[in-house]
Amino acid sequence: MKIVIPGGTGQVGTVLRRALTAAGHEVVVLSRRPSGPGERAWDGRTPGAWTQEVDGSDVVINLAGRSVSCRYTPANLKAMMDSRVESARVVGEAIAAAARPPALWLQMSTATVYTHRFDAPNDEATGEIGGSEPGVPGYWSYSVDIATAWEREVEKADTPRTRTVALRSAMVMSPDRGGVFDVLSRLARLGLGGPVAGGAQYVSWIHDHDFVRAVEFLIAREDLTGPVNLAAPAPLPQRGFMRALRSAWGVPVGLPATRWMAEVGAFALRSDTELLLKSRRVVPGRLLAEGFSFEHPEWPEAAGDLVRRARRERRS
Repeated sequence: MKIVIPGGTGQVGTVLRRALTAAGHEVVVLSRRPSGPGERAWDGRTPGAWTQEVDGSDVVINLAGRSVSCRYTPANLKAMMDSRVESARVVGEAIAAAARPPALWLQMSTATVYTHRFDAPNDEATGEIGGSEPGVPGYWSYSVDIATAWEREVEKADTPRTRTVALRSAMVMSPDRGGVFDVLSRLARLGLGGPVAGGAQYVSWIHDHDFVRAVEFLIAREDLTGPVNLAAPAPLPQRGFMRALRSAWGVPVGLPATRWMAEVGAFALRSDTELLLKSRRVVPGRLLAEGFSFEHPEWPEAAGDLVRRARRERRS
């Protein structure tokens, strides 16, 4: 198959490109700064020569959007919104204009679309969309607005010959340098990976191999459309999540952090506390109902596998 990945130079795109290429597919990455074979230039906003790659392709997997690992200033929040909405819109326009449109458009979304909650998991059928929770910072609702606007562009697109799926993805855990697992592992190895603000907030995650397998599953299943949660079936509170990660690295202690300490740390890392404090209790209802089987459903085992791979890569 020919698979086009707009915005495919980040961590998730690297994971997909590596796996899909190894499986024998032709993978074309659309990038603002193409730097090698298989990469084509685009600006994420306007049609151009890149649309020729979409015409005649089999699958488009749109991952484009400004990284959420930043301070949530008004300017950065606007850039997150604009980069996601504009890229989804122009991908939809390219598919609509194609003489031979792809059979499938997988549009990246996020598990952050669901409400901050501790009491029950969010699946696609019964999960609550966030944005109006009491007692949380007001700007958290903007992240939900971004996610819903992102998905709305797919719903609005005039692409009747192309099946569409919104990937409501949890954090993809891979041993690649600079990814979320690498950042959390660094904290754990330094002894800083303790509970944050009590650690009751849930962490949803997915092992990179299961993420790729889920994408391949959705490509093969021609009857599935709409939102699909890409998350392991066992989210867990942050204190347990980090305890298991420390155990995998052989670190016995992790210093706890209060909310204000988390604010200081996030500022130093040029990130935002929403990534640490929002309770994302998301489960893969549709994947499980359709028979998808996770290779890494539980975090302690998944963390052990990722740590072993990270150690191998550091030695190589």
